[in-house]
Amino acid sequence: MPEASRAKRDDVDVAGVLASVAGVSRAVAALRYAEAGIPVFPCVTGGKRPLTKRGFHEASTEPRQVARWWARWPHANIGMPTGHASGLEVVDVDVHGAIRGFAAFELARREGLTDRWAAFVRTPSGGVHAYYPADPELAQPSWQVARAGIDFRGAGGYVIVPPSIIPTDAGRCAYALIGSGRGNAVPVDARVLRQFLDPRPARLMPVIPAERTDGIDVERIARWVGMRGEGERNRGLFWASCRLIEAGIPPDRVRAALGPAAERAGLPAPEIETTIRSAHRIATGAPSVPTAYPVSGHSSLPSSGQVLS
Repeated sequence: MPEASRAKRDDVDVAGVLASVAGVSRAVAALRYAEAGIPVFPCVTGGKRPLTKRGFHEASTEPRQVARWWARWPHANIGMPTGHASGLEVVDVDVHGAIRGFAAFELARREGLTDRWAAFVRTPSGGVHAYYPADPELAQPSWQVARAGIDFRGAGGYVIVPPSIIPTDAGRCAYALIGSGRGNAVPVDARVLRQFLDPRPARLMPVIPAERTDGIDVERIARWVGMRGEGERNRGLFWASCRLIEAGIPPDRVRAALGPAAERAGLPAPEIETTIRSAHRIATGAPSVPTAYPVSGHSSLPSSGQVLS
């Protein structure tokens, strides 16, 4: 990107630019982004797929290039690369079926992890894009925590920006600015935010005495393991294995109870065996066990009495 465009982008009032595109055509809006130093590229009408061969890698702030694209595709939606390319990163609060990311975002806000946004944009799904300035010294990659309903769009990602339109069950819905920050926006620490939303085993809980087996519903725990999705399966199996082994259930019974459920969830047999062995080694050979796996979906396992959250 030319230095003049980069300097303009670094000084951009993103909320002001988003406000300026309300009520204008997508062709005019695309030029306003480019003139403000925010690179854009065309996406399919009513969708998010790029129309250019190299997608967001071809995003441009050059007005003539942007004008050519929207002369060719006048109703194209507008894509914006995130991260250093635009100087902006986005926390996507998703609404999809039973998944609603607002509760997780609010918890993160209370912890001071997401409270210094530059702008809020309503998305057609009913969710929100929270815009933040990108840290100029740190390239933060994009990631997703599906069960929390939160995506982070940084390096290697892009978002659709106002006034783009996506058809929904309720009709044609546009991306639109719904709020701005207080002029003190700061970058999000994406690593800390992800750890907060998707904590790795770190804290410890007491070992349950081996003779205590009351209150352990093996079938219920197995059903819970079988409901884990991709990215949750291995740690879900690990937690469940530790739980049963701590309750005095022999490893062969743990395998018989949890193995088929883990296979239904999509784990290969060698990984299941390795995970259960690891759980047995930790649960029986250490004074404590890694913290349990966070709950997701509509299952209520683990309960607050079984695990520290």
